[in-house]
Amino acid sequence: MINMHDKLFKPSPFKRTMFFFFWDAVIIALALYCAFLVRFEFDVPDIYLSMFFMALPLFIVVKLTLLAIFSAYKFTWRYVDVNVLGRIFIATAAASSTLMALILIPFSVSPSDLDFPYINGFPRSVFLIDAILSCFLLSGLRISKRLYNEGLKHIIRDGQGLKTIVLGAGNTGAMILMDIQRGGQAGFAPVGLLDDDTTKVGGYIRGVKVLGPISHLKSVIRKYKAEALIIAIPALNHKTLKDIFRVAKECGLQTIKIVPRIYDFNHPEVNIKNLEEISIEDLIGRQTIEIDYDKVNNFINGKRVLVTGAGGSIGSEIVMQVCSFDPAKVILFDIDETELHNISLRIKRALPYIEERCNYITGDVRDYARVREVFEAYRPDIVFHAAAYKHVPMMESNPKEAIKVNIFGTYILADAAERYKCSKFIMISTDKAIRPTSVMGASKRVAEYICHAYNGVSGKTEYVSVRFGNVLGSRGSVLPCFLDQLRHGGPITVTDPDMKRYFMTIPEAVSLVLQASVLGKGGEVMALDMGEPVMILSLAEELIRLHGLIPHVDIDIIYTGLRPGEKLFEEIWSSEEGSLATRHQKVFIARNSDYLDIDGIRKLIDELEVVIVEAPINDSASIKEALKKYVKYYSGVSAYN
Repeated sequence: MINMHDKLFKPSPFKRTMFFFFWDAVIIALALYCAFLVRFEFDVPDIYLSMFFMALPLFIVVKLTLLAIFSAYKFTWRYVDVNVLGRIFIATAAASSTLMALILIPFSVSPSDLDFPYINGFPRSVFLIDAILSCFLLSGLRISKRLYNEGLKHIIRDGQGLKTIVLGAGNTGAMILMDIQRGGQAGFAPVGLLDDDTTKVGGYIRGVKVLGPISHLKSVIRKYKAEALIIAIPALNHKTLKDIFRVAKECGLQTIKIVPRIYDFNHPEVNIKNLEEISIEDLIGRQTIEIDYDKVNNFINGKRVLVTGAGGSIGSEIVMQVCSFDPAKVILFDIDETELHNISLRIKRALPYIEERCNYITGDVRDYARVREVFEAYRPDIVFHAAAYKHVPMMESNPKEAIKVNIFGTYILADAAERYKCSKFIMISTDKAIRPTSVMGASKRVAEYICHAYNGVSGKTEYVSVRFGNVLGSRGSVLPCFLDQLRHGGPITVTDPDMKRYFMTIPEAVSLVLQASVLGKGGEVMALDMGEPVMILSLAEELIRLHGLIPHVDIDIIYTGLRPGEKLFEEIWSSEEGSLATRHQKVFIARNSDYLDIDGIRKLIDELEVVIVEAPINDSASIKEALKKYVKYYSGVSAYN
């Protein structure tokens, strides 16, 4: 019984088309009859009533046919827009012209009243009146549901839900209001908008008034007794966002939402159910990043893209942003099948149309046969190599694994990219590769050497390395560690009161990686400007304040001392290297002279392979000695600078 009910009443494209076919036929008949009534001042003579019945079948057939030809049945009722109404207008005009030709022009030598479709004496003015009425009624039927959702339903529900202020009166703010009004989202009742564009202040967007600039937030919240805030400005930096958050909290607002990052540029719609809570990363490290989307699109669109470490913090964001530029295929390569599963769910939710182009491959970058197999099967045009061991103290204890993944893995992938003629190979590097004091930093510096060396082998593949500092929210990084300590009531542990780091949110860092990938030429090391370095102590104190607590009073902060391999401060490039500017203000080229050629790289790989095999599990000294021979400034001893 349930299945039969679903078959009968569950919406489908066929049922929707049949519904509109039926009602369009009714409307066409009604419009023609009303046209005769108007033409004859509501007293139609019998002879012209006969003409109405003669012409009616032809009007229905011609108009339905042209409506179908002009795609007037290919739309979603709830989201009818001006394009659909435009197709109605064109189809109606074309149908009227066709009907005039068929009815008014005789096609036989001796025309008579019986020479159908020619109808002698058919009133010409009826065609114009009919066209106007048909266009109006057909459009009205199609827009009726949207008018109901956004008009009548809004009036019925007016005042229900939390009194809400929407920050941003642009396209995003308008989409938020539209979704509230049409989607039955009774949880929010907009009472006003705020926007710094003075031309919008005092005006209305979807019936909601723009009350003033963002600086009036506190007074507006109090005046209108607002209970919720929706931030509909995607490009806010963290300082502005933090000020807004602080004001909202001071005014007692518990519900503060922000629009999510939009990955689908072709359908940049924002709706209420996708709004997110403001993350700590947004409040601490969000920056305004401008990207040349046209150049990035030309770089990725229609290409086959391989991402290693695709399940990791950086790799998964690279995947999401790459998918937004409509690649031909995306190959997600990772050793962790759980993270691959997680990113597959994320793609399905945010970019469902791209999922069929994604291939999820489990494998290890150290497995030469598996890597060659993947390159042979998919022939990637572009490789983003994000697979790496990144935690400095852990790699000090496990230097063998740092060498295997960060050096051997990069060597295997770079060689495969050369053999299979990829157009570009982008290796994700780190600021810890500059004057390295850790095994992890030294191993990533060697990975840069490998990319530079392979760039000169045939010239068919461009190899680019991209360095950046810490990203907020990545697995195992300082912020999740602090948050976990905070959840347990503290204390928060800081290694040293003078320690500084560069920070940026993951989406912004990856956006710059894509920009650097476009700008970088073969053999170059690109460095990202991540803003001003942040004191780790200040970060911990700010995090405590954002949770409504007082640092050193409600939550203790203790100092644990530098861990093996750590520095007090990380550079993006060394003073010996310097940098060159690019066309983007946040992307630079690190000038470097201490590189190895391909023969030197192969000699290094051979030597490290011997050391890895022969060194006991707890012997890090021999591995560090091998690295010291090839990595300038690396001493194998932590440097406190």
